[in-house]
Amino acid sequence: MRKYETVFISDPDMSDQAREELLERVKSIIDREKGILLDIDEWGLKKLSYEIKKKLRGYYVCLTYGGTGALVTELERNFRLSDFIMKFMTILITEHVTEESLKQEAEEAKAATQEEAAQEEEAASQEAEEASTEEKNDTAEEDAQETEAEPTSEPAEESKE
Repeated sequence: MRKYETVFISDPDMSDQAREELLERVKSIIDREKGILLDIDEWGLKKLSYEIKKKLRGYYVCLTYGGTGALVTELERNFRLSDFIMKFMTILITEHVTEESLKQEAEEAKAATQEEAAQEEEAASQEAEEASTEEKNDTAEEDAQETEAEPTSEPAEESKE
């Protein structure tokens, strides 16, 4: 078994639902060909360095998986048949990999993704908390400034010299 990485550029005008269906089709091909999907990294919409199929932007996706040469052949055949895939490239990362090591790596990648999502959620909640604290502080400062700016009705004492 070998470890591969495939990057493909899909049509930027695809709907999110069509993009999800495309990724599901890729996952099913990998499963059908007895491959092990390690990671799907969606890089998102990016500007192309040159025009491809009259498009200046493309949606980039990077797949890391383990499998045989037949899997890569089938995956690339489906990419060629799809109207939504503008370009793709597959590279061989590791020549000889055991199935067990690939499964372990897939589990580690999944755990890392979950941990990263938890950290992002925690950071977002902290930012929201800080924003609400800042709003309270700003309101308190404005109230204090308004109080200082209000003229007092008491006469000022004159100093005796």
